[in-house]
Amino acid sequence: MSIFRAAFGDDAAVLDESNFQLLLLATVFPILGTALVSPVLESLIAPLGASPTSIGLVISFATAPAIVVIPVSGVLADRYGRRPVLVVALLLFGAGGSAIALTTDFRAVLALRAIQGVGFAGIVPTITASIGDMFDGTTEVTGQGLRMLVNGVSGAVFPLLAGALVTVAWQYPFLLYAVAFPVALVVSLGFTEPTDDTAAEATTTAGAGYLRDLGTLVRYPRVAVLLLARTLPVVVWIGFLTFNSLVVTRVMGGSPVQAGLLVAVGNVVFGVTSSQLDRILSGFGGRFSTLMIANLSLAVGFIGFLFTPAVSLALPWIVLAGAGFGISLSLYRSYMTTLAPESLRGGLVSLGAAGARITATVTPVAMGSVIDAVTPLVGKTAALQTAGIAIAIIGGGGGGLCLLAAAAAGPPPDDRAELFHS
Repeated sequence: MSIFRAAFGDDAAVLDESNFQLLLLATVFPILGTALVSPVLESLIAPLGASPTSIGLVISFATAPAIVVIPVSGVLADRYGRRPVLVVALLLFGAGGSAIALTTDFRAVLALRAIQGVGFAGIVPTITASIGDMFDGTTEVTGQGLRMLVNGVSGAVFPLLAGALVTVAWQYPFLLYAVAFPVALVVSLGFTEPTDDTAAEATTTAGAGYLRDLGTLVRYPRVAVLLLARTLPVVVWIGFLTFNSLVVTRVMGGSPVQAGLLVAVGNVVFGVTSSQLDRILSGFGGRFSTLMIANLSLAVGFIGFLFTPAVSLALPWIVLAGAGFGISLSLYRSYMTTLAPESLRGGLVSLGAAGARITATVTPVAMGSVIDAVTPLVGKTAALQTAGIAIAIIGGGGGGLCLLAAAAAGPPPDDRAELFHS
């Protein structure tokens, strides 16, 4: 614990909570929906009969179900408890992912990825809301940061394994998803509900009143704008994960293992920066300025990656982008838990996550369409770079504009954070 206390201060005591330990165990998986397949996408084109444009659907089909399912899972978690939603979600995530190793039909792969996406939709908002239930203030920020650190480590280790396994057989990386099964069992046996019984009972009996209250909350201008801002870092990062293997192998002349290494570096950086939010905030003068810098870092880092001719030269740009992604996403997620009372927290967090899934689903398709349209005019490499620049501007520049709009808007009644006054 002394090591963690040195890294996170007194708030490292959150690691003593058994519930939090189980949440961190479950946190291993959500990032793997995209990060694990990122370095192997180019290797799947031939065996699945896909194309460089259509292979991006492997990402989109995993993110699309969450657009609809995440709000539902948030309501279910608020009304019936965090544990049952989390356990079922882990089982679906593991089943949909590992079963891909058993087929060579591209349509079946997409269907299984959709099942996996349903599982993802229950994992992320439930974990985020549960941490918000358990902690508040700087302790809650540390808890969310530690969750992102685990995300980053998972997103580093598994892509490296996937990049190595795909050189043996394309099916092998997908077997890694089966690890979700024993984790679901452990969570089922050991996790206890952190929510307040009175709040949970009120939410269960509220029905339409719950949806009305949630709707009232999201109509506050600051809440609405920050929900949009929450989705924008995902645009850039999903663009990187989707086309990383194509850039590395076809532009830089690298290999799937090297593509996995870049994903691993990016995920480690975003995990580490997420876990050090308190120190980063003090260094950059507060949450607002830190978010502004993070959005710029994410956009500039991704553009630099697109124009780098060699894998070895890409690492500084990936570090820059990963830091921007980790800081911005963690601060937005943490702030989401402070905008609502406990009875609405799961629903609001879920809406934010659902919005992020919309951008994650649309981004690969939109980039593929831009690449197809521009390639005859400028060639494949320049077309890919053009599409990348566009999403960098949308993700980074759009995030900055949202922050300015949110600063001008008034806070909702339950706003407990000091985003614009720190």
